Amino acid sequence: MDEPINHEIHPQTEPASADNSKKNFTRYMIGGLCLVLFLALTGVGYVQVEERRGGGVRPFVSAENKKCIDCHVAKDVGVGGINDWKTSRHATKGIGCVECHRAEKGDADAYGHEGFLVSTLVTPKDCMRCHDKEAQQFDKSHHAKAAQFIGSLDNFLGNVVEGPEVGTTGCAGCHGSVVKVMENGKLHPSTWPNSGIGRVNPDGSKGTCAACHGRHSFSIAQARQPESCGRCHMGPDHPQIEAYMESKHGVMFTANKDKMKLAEPSDKWHPGKDYLFPTCATCHMSATGTQEVTHDVGDRISWTLRPVVSTRLEHYQDRRKAMTQVCSSCHSNEIVERFFTQMDGGVALYNEKFGKPAKEAMDRLKELGKITPTPFDEEIEWVFYELWHHEGRRARHGLSKMAPDYVHWQGFYEVAKHFYMKFLPKVRELSPQVAKELLARETHRWVEKGLSKEEIAQMLEFYDKEMQGKRGGSSNGGS
Repeated sequence: MDEPINHEIHPQTEPASADNSKKNFTRYMIGGLCLVLFLALTGVGYVQVEERRGGGVRPFVSAENKKCIDCHVAKDVGVGGINDWKTSRHATKGIGCVECHRAEKGDADAYGHEGFLVSTLVTPKDCMRCHDKEAQQFDKSHHAKAAQFIGSLDNFLGNVVEGPEVGTTGCAGCHGSVVKVMENGKLHPSTWPNSGIGRVNPDGSKGTCAACHGRHSFSIAQARQPESCGRCHMGPDHPQIEAYMESKHGVMFTANKDKMKLAEPSDKWHPGKDYLFPTCATCHMSATGTQEVTHDVGDRISWTLRPVVSTRLEHYQDRRKAMTQVCSSCHSNEIVERFFTQMDGGVALYNEKFGKPAKEAMDRLKELGKITPTPFDEEIEWVFYELWHHEGRRARHGLSKMAPDYVHWQGFYEVAKHFYMKFLPKVRELSPQVAKELLARETHRWVEKGLSKEEIAQMLEFYDKEMQGKRGGSSNGGS
C-alpha cells in the first residue's frame, strides 16, 4: 500500500549554509583584525620599552649620516660612539652626526671634513635648536657659571701651588675649561677634551649637555643616576654623593634601583607616584605633581653650603617652598618641616661656633700683618682652608643629605678637633690677643673653664659601665 504523501514543506539547506559561511567569514575577519591590532600594539609597546632600555630600536639613518657612519666604520674610528648613538632616541628620529656637528661659515671652530663643514664641539647653542627651554634654564644656573672659579683660591691651589696640568685635567675637568681654537679650527689640547659642566665654548655658550647626558646615547636614565652627579660632587670638599649613599634615601635607591623607571619621560616620572626613592635629579631637577622639570639645579636650594660662612640665597623662601613641595611628595608636612628645622639649626651652629670666629680671626691676623697676603704660604692658611673648605663642608652636606656620620665623625668632629687643636694654637702663636678674643665667645669658654668634678665623674662612670660591658653594653664602642 502506498504511503501517504507528506505535503509538509521543509526549509532548504543551501541558503542556510551560505548564511553561516558569511557569519564565519565575518568572525574570521574580526578575529584577524584583532590579531593585527594586538600585534601592532605589542610592537609599539616593545619599541617603547626597548627605546627606554636603550637598545633594540632600529635607527633612522639619512643619506648624509650614512656617509659619516660608513667612513668611520671603514676606518675603524669612533665606532663605539656610533653604536652608542644607535641606542639613542635621537637615532630613532634621524638626528645624527650632521644635525649636531654641522657648522656654519664664520664659526670660530668650523673646519672642512670629508666634504662637510663641521665642528667638533656640540654646544648648548646647538642643542637649543630642539631643546630651547632646557638650554635657557641651564644658562641661568650655577652650573653654567662653574668655569668662573678662575680667580678663586681653588684655582690658585690647582694651577700654581700644585701645577697647571692639575688645573687642566683636575679642576677644569669638572668646572669646565675656556676652549681655545687653533688656526685650523681644531681645539687646543690644553683646553679640550673637556666636558666640564661650565665649559666656555667658542660660540659664547656655556656648558655642555654631555656632562650629564653622556654622548652619544644622551640617556635620560644615565643623567638621573646619582653617579652622574657624583663624578664631580664627591670627595673631601663636597661629598654629596658619599653623604647621599649613606642616607636612607641612598640605601633605598640602591636596594630598589630596578623599580625606579629611570628611563621614563618626565611626565611619567613623579616622586611618590611613579617611583618612591629619590635621586639627586628628583630633588633638584625633576617634575613633581605641581612643578615642572628644571635644568637650573639651584632653583630649589635655599642655602649655599660652599663658602666659609653659609648664607641664605636670594629668594630663599621661594626656593625653600619649592624643595618642601618635593619632599612632601613622599613625606608628611611634619617630617619635612622638622627636617628643615634640624638642618637650619646645624648650619647655624657651624656658622656661629666655627665659621664666623675662624674667619674673623684670620681677618684680624691679616690686619695686624701677622700673615702675608699670599695664600697658602703659611701653615695656618692650610689649616683654615681645610677647616671650612673640607671639614666644614662635609658637616653641612651631611646635614642636607640626612647622613649622620658625615654630620658627626666626618664633619663636626673634624671641624672641632682642628679648630681647637690646630687652628687655635696657631692663632695664639701669632697673636695671643686674637686668640683671647676668640675664646671669649660663650661657645668656646669650655676650653678654659673645663668640666666640673661631677661631670667628669659621670662620664667616667658611663665608660666604666657601658663600654666595659658591665651593663650588657657592647665593647665595640662607637656612636
